[in-house]
Amino acid sequence: MSNSTPLLEVRPRRVGGATYQVPNEVRPERREALAQRWLVSAARARKGQPIARKLFTELLDAANNTGAAVRRKDELQRMAEANRAYAHFRW
Repeated sequence: MSNSTPLLEVRPRRVGGATYQVPNEVRPERREALAQRWLVSAARARKGQPIARKLFTELLDAANNTGAAVRRKDELQRMAEANRAYAHFRW
């Protein structure tokens, strides 16, 4: 599950009439909650098997750095990296 826990996330911050996506560090409790939520939603999106089997398969994929939950984490990390210029708006 640790392969699907995000370290950074983006949060909208309104500054001077413009809304910036500001990267923030994710608290450890929220990291775990997001990873669990993403794993369950990715398992539910799979078709044709019982939920226990789908969740097991998704956990195996997460252990191998593949699967929808890991893709979602990577997407969030990429967005945070792309908006690194706005990190000084963090307060």
